[in-house]
Amino acid sequence: MGPENAAAAIACILERQGHINSAGGYLLDLTSKARRGEFSLGPVLMALMRARGVQVRRVS
Repeated sequence: MGPENAAAAIACILERQGHINSAGGYLLDLTSKARRGEFSLGPVLMALMRARGVQVRRVS
């Protein structure tokens, strides 16, 4: 995951702490994905943006 992505992921988790039942479990899931090479910060950031009411559209 790397230190920059980890810091960004933790910041997103803290921003959404009222909506995440288990921050530790969520972080554990993200680190497991990173170990398997399946981690992407994009979905984490998009969820935060949607929660703040930002219109998110996909670019193909």
